[in-house]
Amino acid sequence: MIMNDADFKQALEQLPLAQQRRVGSAFVRNVLALSADPAVAKVLDTASNAETVADDELALAFKNAKAAALESHTRCGADSDWQAQAGYFVARAASALVAPAKQAKSSAWEAAANARLARTCGMIESADESMHEESEAQYRLLEQFLNDI
Repeated sequence: MIMNDADFKQALEQLPLAQQRRVGSAFVRNVLALSADPAVAKVLDTASNAETVADDELALAFKNAKAAALESHTRCGADSDWQAQAGYFVARAASALVAPAKQAKSSAWEAAANARLARTCGMIESADESMHEESEAQYRLLEQFLNDI
């Protein structure tokens, strides 16, 4: 049972890149509603199926995710638009999953960390007092993934 980030990160690092991309996609899907950019969902589809997609498809998905992150970051501006900031972190999480292999050392961890930042921004925007524990949700997603492989 995964109880803390050290165990979580260690379990993720044991996975090959293709499996990191698949489980990382689950982390990002958990916060996908915080992104208004439909391109991010397409990036996740590519990441989920990275074992069967061509390298040029991964490269295009990476380009699209980076563009979505840039677009969201640009909208944040000086007004502290927390929803746009959340979208930025969702796009960054997605881009980590389709990054070229030489850049993707711990893509699932990068996706998880950015998904947590997106959730935090979303809570600020909505003044959600429940303080949903994104890390706990990620621990459960990883445990389920590991049980299924």
